[in-house]
Amino acid sequence: MRNLAIGLIHYSCLPVVGGVEEVLDQQSSLLDRYSHRVKVLAGAGGQHNRNYPIEINPLLGSRNKRILEAHRLLAQENSSQGIQTLASEIYQYLREQFRRFDIIIAHNVLSMPYNLPLTYALWKLADDEMVRIINWEHDSPYFSASYPSYLDHAPWNILRRIHPKIHHVTISESRRKQFLRLHENADRIHVVNNGIDPASFLNLDPTTVRLIQEEDLFEANLLIFQPCRLHPRKNVELSIRVTRALRDRDVHARLLVTAAHDPHEPATVEYYRKLLRLARQLDIERDVLIMGEYQFQNGERISADRLTTRDFYLISDILFLPSHEEGFGLPLLEAALTRLPIVCSRIPPFTELAKEDVCYFDLEDSPSKIATTILSFVSGGKSHSFFRRTRENHLWDKIYHTRFLPLFQAVLEEQEAEVAVPAC
Repeated sequence: MRNLAIGLIHYSCLPVVGGVEEVLDQQSSLLDRYSHRVKVLAGAGGQHNRNYPIEINPLLGSRNKRILEAHRLLAQENSSQGIQTLASEIYQYLREQFRRFDIIIAHNVLSMPYNLPLTYALWKLADDEMVRIINWEHDSPYFSASYPSYLDHAPWNILRRIHPKIHHVTISESRRKQFLRLHENADRIHVVNNGIDPASFLNLDPTTVRLIQEEDLFEANLLIFQPCRLHPRKNVELSIRVTRALRDRDVHARLLVTAAHDPHEPATVEYYRKLLRLARQLDIERDVLIMGEYQFQNGERISADRLTTRDFYLISDILFLPSHEEGFGLPLLEAALTRLPIVCSRIPPFTELAKEDVCYFDLEDSPSKIATTILSFVSGGKSHSFFRRTRENHLWDKIYHTRFLPLFQAVLEEQEAEVAVPAC
């Protein structure tokens, strides 16, 4: 499924501002990242991304003067000649373009009334069956109770019909139900939700992105973050035991510790080795990531200047501070600024600073009891639950594997099956 040639079409692309334009950019970047040969065709915009080609043809746009004049003639003089002429011209242009593609993803241009010649050109290209077209429907004018009555009549009513050779996708289950009511002869409309890319949205450092990918961090149910130096008073061993207790409850927990040991201080070296031994004994060595000593798969280490602590606040589920003693507690303030839920030991500096706005545990509590406290705490936060569901279901990379690939496979397999049927 790699290296498919995929074209994406919309009225406009970035830097034109719009919701569909953003999705178009995100999908194009996603498909390019997974080694597909991507090209964007749009009526307005520009070459905003240097990783794949973007071709601007004004006849694909919604504000082109010739398109607007054809629409005017249709509305005021009931003349469809302009629509037919432009549909033929666009058809010829797209037919040449489509020879290079396996799949075309047409965003909204088959369901919205902003360029009727483009809609008719795509229908004719679907008749040719030279490429598989996916109609990616975000919206429809028919969903408005006050839509113009002329949309119920030819040639506009093509917008509420479906072509039997075009595959249909929409962006939510509620939209799917609306389109099923609109397209009375539709037998199947796929749902592929819009997604989000945390690396770009959160402006994550490339090193962090690499770590997330190599360790599959977003596959974890719970990312536990402990920023600290490697010192016994930081009580990292309790963090490891709590991680094990969470795993015993079938919670896939990962522990991120920023610390590095001081090679010139024998006590911290021994403490580091003690932590590694404990993780091995508890059979969670892979789930305990001590960033200051971390090695990538190629043996490269993360240098201190590339370790962006802020990123861990942004991607983690909780800040966990089990310290025996502290002078202040700066990570509490850092977590507060990033709205990261906090679970920490009930010691005077922490209670003085955080008051009753965090979740406390007593240092005498067992790892099992602390794990229960954590699970109760995170399950009670609706925003945190939504954060976890977003990470599990709505990241573009996840959507690519669970939605895009099965969709592409179904589209191409159907094409192969049709080719294999002998002519009557």
